[in-house]
Amino acid sequence: MSFHVNLLTLFPEMFPGSLGHSLSGKALERGDWSYNTVNIRDFGTGIHKSVDDTPYGGGAGMVMRADIIEQALLSLPQTGKKYTCHRAANR
Repeated sequence: MSFHVNLLTLFPEMFPGSLGHSLSGKALERGDWSYNTVNIRDFGTGIHKSVDDTPYGGGAGMVMRADIIEQALLSLPQTGKKYTCHRAANR
């Protein structure tokens, strides 16, 4: 049994990175799992391919634009299978 992972990222060159080592790396070589990276910046707007904006109501930092993420998700092939979205745990 194998599975495929679609990774939405601003840094596709970072993969497989640590996923290419140890047990996950061996499983990747055997074909037990595979991955595809989707560069979110490919869906950015403007000359600089902007993907973020200031938070609503102000404040420090930037937030990813939902419309850009939606375009990236919609670019994935439709397989008829359910997609599960995971986010990094709050630290």
